[in-house]
Amino acid sequence: MSLIITSPLRGWASALDSVPDPVFAQRMMGDGVAIQPLGDTVFAPFDGEVVTLHDAGHAISLRSTEGAEVLIHIGLDTVMLKGEGFTSLVAIGQKVARGDPLIQFDLDAVALAATSLITPVIVTNAEAFAISRRTIDCAIGACEALMTLVPVQAETRHRSDDGTVVEHKVTLSLPHGIHARPAARIGEAARGFEAEVYLLNGDKRGDARSTVGLLALGTRFGDEVVVQARGDDAEAALAAIVALLNSDMGEAASAAAQAPAVAIEPLRDGQIGGVIASPGLAIGPTARLRQAEIAVARDGSGAAEERAALLAARNDVRGRIASRADSESSSVAAVMQAHLALIDDPELLAGADTRIADGSSAGFAWRGAIHDQIDAIRATGNAHLIERIDDLVDIERQLLSVLTGTPLDGAVLPAGAIVVADDLLPSQLMTLAAAKPAGICLSRGGPTSHVAILCAGMGLPAIVAMGDGLSAVEDGTPLLLDAEMGHLTVAPSPADAEAFTARLAKREARRDAAKAAANDACQTADGTRIEIFANIGTADDATLAARQGAEGSGLVRSEFLFLGRDTAPSEDQQHAAYQAIADALAGMPVIIRLLDIGGDKPAAYIPIEAEENPALGQRGIRVALANPALLETQLRAILRVEPVGQCKIMIPMVANIDELRQVRVLVDRLRAELRISEPVEVGVMVETPAAAMTADLLAVEADFLSIGTNDLTQYVLAMDRGNSAVAAGVDAMHPAVLRMIGETCRLATARGRWVGVCGGLASDPAALPILIGLGATELSAVPGFVAEAKQIVRSLTLIEARAHAELALQCKSAAEVRALARAFEETRR
Repeated sequence: MSLIITSPLRGWASALDSVPDPVFAQRMMGDGVAIQPLGDTVFAPFDGEVVTLHDAGHAISLRSTEGAEVLIHIGLDTVMLKGEGFTSLVAIGQKVARGDPLIQFDLDAVALAATSLITPVIVTNAEAFAISRRTIDCAIGACEALMTLVPVQAETRHRSDDGTVVEHKVTLSLPHGIHARPAARIGEAARGFEAEVYLLNGDKRGDARSTVGLLALGTRFGDEVVVQARGDDAEAALAAIVALLNSDMGEAASAAAQAPAVAIEPLRDGQIGGVIASPGLAIGPTARLRQAEIAVARDGSGAAEERAALLAARNDVRGRIASRADSESSSVAAVMQAHLALIDDPELLAGADTRIADGSSAGFAWRGAIHDQIDAIRATGNAHLIERIDDLVDIERQLLSVLTGTPLDGAVLPAGAIVVADDLLPSQLMTLAAAKPAGICLSRGGPTSHVAILCAGMGLPAIVAMGDGLSAVEDGTPLLLDAEMGHLTVAPSPADAEAFTARLAKREARRDAAKAAANDACQTADGTRIEIFANIGTADDATLAARQGAEGSGLVRSEFLFLGRDTAPSEDQQHAAYQAIADALAGMPVIIRLLDIGGDKPAAYIPIEAEENPALGQRGIRVALANPALLETQLRAILRVEPVGQCKIMIPMVANIDELRQVRVLVDRLRAELRISEPVEVGVMVETPAAAMTADLLAVEADFLSIGTNDLTQYVLAMDRGNSAVAAGVDAMHPAVLRMIGETCRLATARGRWVGVCGGLASDPAALPILIGLGATELSAVPGFVAEAKQIVRSLTLIEARAHAELALQCKSAAEVRALARAFEETRR
């Protein structure tokens, strides 16, 4: 016999996936329908009895005469309104008929105060009733048919225990007692065990798996609750539920307001704040780096002689850069390839030659050509192009050093020092790296600059955008570099130095333990599988990643093969590179990002007309689709890798589903031509707000989604990561960016697609619990962080991570999120 549930409200009916709260959207409490209310009265959806009615008046559950239990939860986070705006019209235990008024609420007042008015209507005893029909994506009137329920065969739970009951008393720290959200989390945890678990509050007893049963306990903050468990895994079940009840499940921070009150520790005297570019801790003396000017003569000694001098210096520098590109890791190689492209840039060479013809010296001509380009780039106001200015200055100084015989800065540096400078050029950092500095502090720069990327790849703690206060720090001054909290302590007290040293030792011990367990399986403490991959560019990177315990590669930067060349690599050259990576990661997934050229990564042989704002023009997949022969060659090279299917294809900078469809059609055609019958996965990189907000549409046709947080952060915050005036604000932990990530995960997961993160945020230890809590199930980090990332995941429960992520989304700034993350880490040490 079916049961018709009528709508308790007038409004717009939609699927639970539309609810911006994972407790409801992920159906932790049960299945149902969400209603965006247009009326102010809640009506009984069937004949039955009021089972629970929250003191705050925002939630009510009823049991029908057939035994179906339904929860109606008016709005989100409305428990925090403490009853304001709600009027209960019934009482617990009261019999009601379909259509009887249950609750009235002030629609306008609640809408202004609540996170959302959307009202989930949930069938909480899914073990007894299933939804056979539902009304969604349309307007609905109160008392119109909303769902049809049918009874299901109850599963018989087999118990082979000896009848022993274990129990434990817990004093509730939940500020509002066990209401809907905590009840869902308790139920989710209890369902992970075979044991029967009950909670007792006075003379009331509720099944831990039953939302209604838990709500009916009528608990309040400070109540002493007894948890009882019986069954083969009773001890484990008891421990899990007690641990959950001993926490506030993310509720305490929002008891007084909807956003968590996070204490951001103010800087003390002697501390200088900045932006974390590469996380870590370091202690050491100051090694100040001052960039000396390289003087060049204005007038030349004749065009032929100056041209020869410029050519010789250019060949010398080019050889050094090429050598580094071939011998270093992919993060270094990426920068070196960009430098090769610049030193071969025809406009630079033509500009210098014109000046030499006019009588200038080689050095003066080279400097003039470089600065013409710098002025033109600054005039665009474009984030990606402005980021290239440091690279231009870098190759300017390298070539002038050879022309004039002037040694570059940073050749001599005491080991273990903390380098302090206004800014650093990539080549300077690589020279400094040989001296093994302990860390880097810069007055300027941004967290996604080339120097920041290099520091992260080297595992070198770094803080950037520290401002003018850094200029007063003198050589040799003792420093404590905290690239977890984002500040530098100058001339610390003995007590501060001792405490910091102990903290550093603990961190090193954790890293050593992580390395020892690098090859162990990676799952959360409560058994959720999380894959930890590595971002790579070469076969050597892949070998290193495998040694660190990587379970595959979530990002192969294929553009390394294309930069610093006069012509595009052939199909065979590409295939050889991809096959070598696949062989180094034998049996593991390898996700190859298609050619990501344009913006800050130009290639001379790919014609792109001058654009006013290249970051919003020809970039990523747009360039590839505009050059079909180039794209087809790369796809054929990937498809030829054996075994077929190990290499997956990822499309960069996607903004609409048509781009995915065009690539998919091409892949299918090439598979047919190559006689490949096995499927090859094609996914998208989420780097634009457009992709994030249409993740559900993309997920219908993509095999996976992977979030590139570096570009996504810039586009969401509208901040130029190369502009020192705003670089300090370019932080992927900004709540707006995290909400974009969370929405991507929610929308894609609802369509059955997994979501990964392959941007810089996946290498930030403070961010990992939040990313997992938001729904990411694959994280691709720099190879050196893989082992530590796996250790962090193993220490978490999914419930902890979700609660932590929910609090992060309510923060008001990136600084608040980082303070919250630090507090979360400290409570778990």
